[in-house]
Amino acid sequence: MNARGRRKRGQRLEDAVDIVEEGKVRRAVTAAGIGNMMEWFDFGVFSYLIVITGQVFFPSGNPTVQLLATFATFAVAFIVRPLGGFVFGPLGDRLGRKRVLAITMITMALGTVAIGFIPSYATIGIWAPILLLLARVVQGFSTGGEYGGATTFVSEYSPDKRRGFLASWLEFGTLTGYALGAAVVTGLLTALGEQEMVNWGWRIPFLLAGPLGVVGLYLRFRLEETPAQQQQESSEDHGAERGLGVYRTIFRDHWRPVLTCVSLVAVFNVVNYMLTSYMPTYITADLHYAHTSALVFVLVTMLAIMGFVVRLGRISDKIGRLPIVAVGSGALVVLSWPAFWMISHGSVGAVIGGLIIIGLMLICFSSTMPSTLPALFPTHVRYGGVSISFNISVAIFGGTTPLISESLVSATGYITAPAFVLMAAGLLGLIASWFARETAGRPLPGAKPTAGSREEARETLEEQRGEVEGTS
Repeated sequence: MNARGRRKRGQRLEDAVDIVEEGKVRRAVTAAGIGNMMEWFDFGVFSYLIVITGQVFFPSGNPTVQLLATFATFAVAFIVRPLGGFVFGPLGDRLGRKRVLAITMITMALGTVAIGFIPSYATIGIWAPILLLLARVVQGFSTGGEYGGATTFVSEYSPDKRRGFLASWLEFGTLTGYALGAAVVTGLLTALGEQEMVNWGWRIPFLLAGPLGVVGLYLRFRLEETPAQQQQESSEDHGAERGLGVYRTIFRDHWRPVLTCVSLVAVFNVVNYMLTSYMPTYITADLHYAHTSALVFVLVTMLAIMGFVVRLGRISDKIGRLPIVAVGSGALVVLSWPAFWMISHGSVGAVIGGLIIIGLMLICFSSTMPSTLPALFPTHVRYGGVSISFNISVAIFGGTTPLISESLVSATGYITAPAFVLMAAGLLGLIASWFARETAGRPLPGAKPTAGSREEARETLEEQRGEVEGTS
């Protein structure tokens, strides 16, 4: 046996493996998931009210131009997201995950509540879209630090053998937030009618962000810092650089993980925003359903697929993340056009059936990305690496998906044209999954192995010893 193997045999269990109590893991996942849910409720409400906010904040005239202007405003928040990632990501590595996640919660709530107070175009003219644009910039800036921080936080708390399952609850929270937003908007439309929603009812979902933000902030302040971050902060070499040095480190020393992250996130977010942000408007504007009906269709779809997210997350702990990503990518190439053909058929059953096909392809990514992306980077640049890479990709691919899709429909006259956007994303996903490295069941880079109990820690240590002895 080599010297490294002898040292491992002499290590104390607690020195070799981080043992995280089940109660702490549960609290961390619950608080991060609920906070994520509230964050994406705020962000999703704008998507579901696009048809109405277009009438409120932009001059009447050509409905297509009005819709495209609103989609452009929607996309602005995504263009700003990389800036949020560049600021909040490195801060999360230097100041800790917990503090920065609290800041993103406050910022998102303020940006969303502000939208609810903006007067209409009929009242203040051009200042209405300008103020809306500024509020969307605040939302986008906040969101730039949210996802990378939430996935990093949960992944660093999760035992290595259950990271896929536990991290997938974040996406369950995301879908819950979107579904809650759709339910609130649908309920208001049903109770008030579309004209009253245009007059004043649209403000209610945005104003709800205030109390929801207070709840999310309370939950996040109760959390302890992650074991990996505590270990990093207690080390002699803290590792978290300041100023421009951190960006040089990420792009120079970790450019391969950055490219992998950007590619995987591109596929994930094209499908995500196609379903959650574009489809309500597509069904209304291109299939001529009432806006309430379109929201109900998307809400039914999200409720139908929600439970499968954590199941696939659990399966990814057993078979790996990449096989699931590859299956989802292949399905996008093969099934996207049939899904849109069904939707364009126009009947209720066909529309919901096509949406569920897209939803099932989406969960191949939403179930695996929260555990895959943080495992690409070491502890001292994990928050920054994920946030920056994630939001660069979202700005280029995710936020522009509704705009590109609607532009394709307008330019070609074919209402199945958005399928080609999904097919292109699927091809990129197949390439990315081929070159990516499997991370399931392995310790996070730069951190000790993590286990949920002493028994699991012993098993992990024995497996490590077996690997060392096998290579000696």
